Formats: sequence, structure tokens, C-alpha cells
Amino acid sequence: MYRLTTVLITLCTIIFTVLAAPIRLNGIATVSIEKRTTHTGDGTWFEVGTGACGYTDQDSDPIVAISAQIYGSGSNCNQWIHITNTDNGQSAYGKTRDECESCGSGSLDMSPGLFEELSTLDTGEIPISWHFMSKDWSP
Repeated sequence: MYRLTTVLITLCTIIFTVLAAPIRLNGIATVSIEKRTTHTGDGTWFEVGTGACGYTDQDSDPIVAISAQIYGSGSNCNQWIHITNTDNGQSAYGKTRDECESCGSGSLDMSPGLFEELSTLDTGEIPISWHFMSKDWSP
């Protein structure tokens, strides 16, 4: 009886492990467990310094401050974001390093260096769409 129970538990463990793993085809994961949400809002720029994530950055660094609603406990710190200016199609990548208290949930505040990859500083505010990259992604 003990042997049969051990065999059944082992088989169940193997089956659940296989079902929980992503399907791979030629070494590439074909099923993603992380849903990518595209946000839309306004993009603005700010002079950076020491951000809510605890890092001190320069205006030339590709830095993003996300809304307080999304920032939450800071679990997105150091995560890269792909940002597109929906007026001209220009896109760039920025790293989450700060929280923007005055931003709407879909809006981002960017370092001058990052903002200039999408528009001129004189523009001040641009319509954007954006999404987080995978946690382990880096340009």
C-alpha cells in the first residue's frame, strides 16, 4: 500500500510540474505567463536627482517616473519601459527609477535625455503609449 501511494504522489507531482512549465518550441517559450498591458497617457519631462527607488541619476540618463497608482511599493524599480510618442511614432526605452505623484495612471514623467529621444523639450507634453518590458530585459 505504501509503495502504491508513493508512486501515485510521484506521478501527480510530475504531471503538475509539466503542466506548469511554459511550452517551448525550438528553445523559445511560446506561452507567456506575464500579460503585457499597453498604457496610454501624457509624457512630460522633469529634472532628475535621487528618485523614489533610491538611485541618483543624471538628466542625460534614460529615466522614467511612473504614476503613484502603478508605483505602489516600488516593485517596478529598475524595470525597462518601451515608450512611443503616438504623434510622430518615435520610440525609446526608459528605466523606472522614480514615482510621479502628479501623473495620471497612464502618464509618465521622463528625464530630459529620454524625452528628447521622443520630441523636443519645448514641446513639454506629448501623447504616449507604453508598456513594461520583461523584468530581466535590458537594451
